[in-house]
Amino acid sequence: MANPVFETYGTKGIRENLSDIIYNISPTDTPVISNVGKGSTKSTYTEWQVDDLAAAADTPVAEGATAPAAVSATTTRVGNYTQIASKTVSVSGSNEAADAAGRASEMAYQLAKKGMELKRDMEKTLVGTDKAQVAGAAGGTARQLSSVTSWLATNCSVGAGGLAPNDGESTPAVVKDGTGTYTAGTDRALTDDILNQAIEDVWVAGGDPSILMCGAKQKAAITGFDGNTSNSRKFTDAEAKKYINAVDVYVSDYGELNVVPNRLMQNDIVLILQPDMWSVDYYRDFQTTDLAKTGDFESKQLLVEYTLCSKNEAASGVVRDLSV
Repeated sequence: MANPVFETYGTKGIRENLSDIIYNISPTDTPVISNVGKGSTKSTYTEWQVDDLAAAADTPVAEGATAPAAVSATTTRVGNYTQIASKTVSVSGSNEAADAAGRASEMAYQLAKKGMELKRDMEKTLVGTDKAQVAGAAGGTARQLSSVTSWLATNCSVGAGGLAPNDGESTPAVVKDGTGTYTAGTDRALTDDILNQAIEDVWVAGGDPSILMCGAKQKAAITGFDGNTSNSRKFTDAEAKKYINAVDVYVSDYGELNVVPNRLMQNDIVLILQPDMWSVDYYRDFQTTDLAKTGDFESKQLLVEYTLCSKNEAASGVVRDLSV
């Protein structure tokens, strides 16, 4: 017997129902760019000076003694190259004229999306790679900035056989100017003792770090610490019916540091940062340029040129060669 009920399955002409919301869960946070300073530069190679005080010493002077000879040390001049990052959007005239769900203008939507991608690319460049600076050259060799880790040589905790950024000679010399490359050592698990020692090294060098930045693996390792520091806290909130198993603030012997997870950084390191000793300096801030029109489409280029300024690398540190 045929079903007398007229159902939707065979009905023609039912209008589609397409939401005006576009769902995108890709992360857009950029913790390094968000936490360090922002500056500007007027050259593709920007320079600054760093200096240190002489080591403290007990130097008694006899009554009536002649004044000692002056001993002065010059400042150290360091710098970094700017790096260009770019995205291009091309949208046909028909696509721009279409009544698209979720956006009034396809060009505006794509530019906003590319802008977020560009900031992620910058974050990846700053902390997701080990790279020394490159001067660039005519004929297509791009300038490259030196990343955060290439500067961290004074306070660089490594596994067995590892070397802080160095000049690559037969007897590698540590370099603190963003020109050296790191030599990997044997992997080891992150422990409370390793992290505390690294923070101590930064403090002894004169730093005042406030951020521990790490990927998911090392964030979980810090949460799992059972050491004698007060950062290890796991407890139950009976009223809220919650079991708390997370560490957002690490309490060291040398102060409290916020634990900041970063999806875009290397997973086998932990950065110990004093944010005011770093800045992202812009030679050309974010800008959008119309490209030549050669047909029934519009093209725009989104571009930024920037560099990393490490005002004094000894104020921060890094723990490397961590198991993932």
